[in-house]
Amino acid sequence: MTSPILRIAIPSPLRRLFDYLPPKGAEDGNPLPGARVRVPFGRTMRVGLIIEVADTSDVAPEKLKRALAILDREPLLPPDNLALLRWASSYYHHPLGDAALGVLPALLKDARPAEAPGPRRWRLTAAGREPADAALARAPRQAALREWLRAHPDGIAEREIKSQHHNALTSLRALEKKELVASFSSPCWEAEQEAPREAPPPQPEPAQQTAMEAILAASGQFQPFLLDGVTSSGKTEVYLVVIQAIVSRGGQALVLIPEIGLTPQTVARFRRRIAAPVVALHSGLSDSERLCGWLAARSGEASVIIGTRSAAFVPLKRPGVFIVDEEHDLSYKQQDHFRYSARDVAVYRAKKAGVPVVLGSATPSLESLYNTEQDRYRRLTLPERVQGARHPAYRVTDVRGRPFRNGLSDELLAAIGERLTRREQVLLFLNRRGYAPIQLCHACGWVAGCERCDARMVYHAPGGMNNEEPRLARRHLRCHHCGSERPAPERCPQCGSEAISALWAGTQRIAQALAEHFPDANIARVDRDTTGAKGALEKILHRVEAGTIDVLVGTQMLAKGHHFPNVTLVGIVDADGGLFGADFRAGERMAQTIVQVAGRAGRGDRPGEVLIQTHHPEHPLLQALIRHGYHRFAEIALAERREAGLPPFHHLALARAEAPSREAGMAFLGEVRALAETLLAQSPAGAESVYVLGPAPAPMERREARYRAQLLLDGAGRGALHGLLSRLIPQVEALPSAKRVRWSLDVDPGEMV
Repeated sequence: MTSPILRIAIPSPLRRLFDYLPPKGAEDGNPLPGARVRVPFGRTMRVGLIIEVADTSDVAPEKLKRALAILDREPLLPPDNLALLRWASSYYHHPLGDAALGVLPALLKDARPAEAPGPRRWRLTAAGREPADAALARAPRQAALREWLRAHPDGIAEREIKSQHHNALTSLRALEKKELVASFSSPCWEAEQEAPREAPPPQPEPAQQTAMEAILAASGQFQPFLLDGVTSSGKTEVYLVVIQAIVSRGGQALVLIPEIGLTPQTVARFRRRIAAPVVALHSGLSDSERLCGWLAARSGEASVIIGTRSAAFVPLKRPGVFIVDEEHDLSYKQQDHFRYSARDVAVYRAKKAGVPVVLGSATPSLESLYNTEQDRYRRLTLPERVQGARHPAYRVTDVRGRPFRNGLSDELLAAIGERLTRREQVLLFLNRRGYAPIQLCHACGWVAGCERCDARMVYHAPGGMNNEEPRLARRHLRCHHCGSERPAPERCPQCGSEAISALWAGTQRIAQALAEHFPDANIARVDRDTTGAKGALEKILHRVEAGTIDVLVGTQMLAKGHHFPNVTLVGIVDADGGLFGADFRAGERMAQTIVQVAGRAGRGDRPGEVLIQTHHPEHPLLQALIRHGYHRFAEIALAERREAGLPPFHHLALARAEAPSREAGMAFLGEVRALAETLLAQSPAGAESVYVLGPAPAPMERREARYRAQLLLDGAGRGALHGLLSRLIPQVEALPSAKRVRWSLDVDPGEMV
């Protein structure tokens, strides 16, 4: 009998499957696609994934190696997930092995068993449930524990027993020896489900009701919806009602959210409302916690899965609906290695599963708005805030020629003072952490630059907030691109002058300036420097909810999803950064950020105001946004994109190269361009629909001591672009120069920098 051939995906830069024979003794078994295997690979051993089982191989029989072990008795990934990974690998032109193993929980990549035992619980045995007798007369603690366990016939967690009974483990083991109690493992996710039930949900607004009914009417069929609702319009309530209905019918819901910081409050709210297991998946969890949630989703034990980007690939037993909250957010696009879009993966999954997908946002991406215009998506609108809350009023402050106090105008300081007097809360947004982005010598013009990047070092001053990481509470310079640090100089290293100034402001400087100006106010800073510890962000948010924080200063971590009813003023400290960015999406990102941050104001029964500081108050995009709203801005931006031949009207792929020298990357991409032009010349239709631009140095040419260059492939049609890429990449891989650089391909790039 001929031995089957295992076609295995192995994490490597090679875009192919590898053929192996089954392990010794397993020739007559039934290895199935989706199971993990351990295989010899070069001089190492790797964990791979069986993709196919074939009868023949192109490799000579005597050269075929045997797999060392099959690690799973049943497929770890079901057929629909394997098909999803094959599609994603093909669409994003990324090696299948790297893609498939890259989205697994870390413990599964390390050949650990696909199991996650839960916390130990204890309950009485049949003998233990019998009436008390004299057997425990001389063991009062055991007797008391036995009687206490009678009130918990389904068992109770060991940690709770230990919290209620002194020396509980000794008593439990003694009772176990007497066969009066027994221990068992509960599902690993079970302990996390204990949450108080929420009060009855509010009566939905008419627009919410319309959206809920439309989505549920599409249950069991593929239909993409764009839930286009202003901030505080109740999009989450729509999600909850839809999910509750889907779960009650036996389906599962996958909810993607853009930020880890949004996960705790989102999960807590869903658990209070949905009487079914809810699990979380994100990088802030421990490896065992992530494995637990992943396995619960795969088995169908978890009805609702809430996760960040990589959760888009989690296997589901009974998919019923996919939801992508804040669908416009850039964080859904992976920026390195396997460069996929979680939003687009979710839409593709919903199509293949035949279920609805809901993309929610107050500031939809231009791509999604275009898809509604083309009738690919159905648009559902929530035009008003719930419970009568009013839209915030905008006030633009022209700061040209006016006095600045550490980045704060007199007008903004006065507005903050008014709110503090009324015991209201304030949120200040500045997407720039540290004390100051520039340290400059006033005598000779020296600027502190990174030695490894084409970037300035950010100055971090001592005397930070109480919630700042201790290692950062000292005077130093730090590159926010490569992480390099060095002490801040007392004298200019170029001329020796002591006239060194810190220019402009970051969140640290703003927070310190506010503390000096409002000494009685409680001020908290929210950025990566203050929320690095596990649970740090949740503690700050709880203090905001409790009203013990008066002013929040933060970066984009505060820009979306948070509900602060007592915040009545949002100050945007510097709106100019997005008006003149190098990326063609800079204006869109700026508009989305302003609207999202503004949406934190006036969410309760008090009106909100948004004060925007800018040196360019007359900028047409800013004026369109302030006067006519985001959708008028989007209309103008889409018209500009159409004229310029940019997405969503064209489709892009960006080839990047980096090398120790400038010349190596540029030369490699020059060869790639030549190959692309040769292939296009062989197809006149392709030559007319795909353009090759570059190579050129990246906007930040040097990063982490390597020079970066890029080559843009611009296709009027998606099919022509991908047809070229499919023929081009094998030839690029064969170039000798490809081994002398690090290169990558980014399909549908989210950023051009």
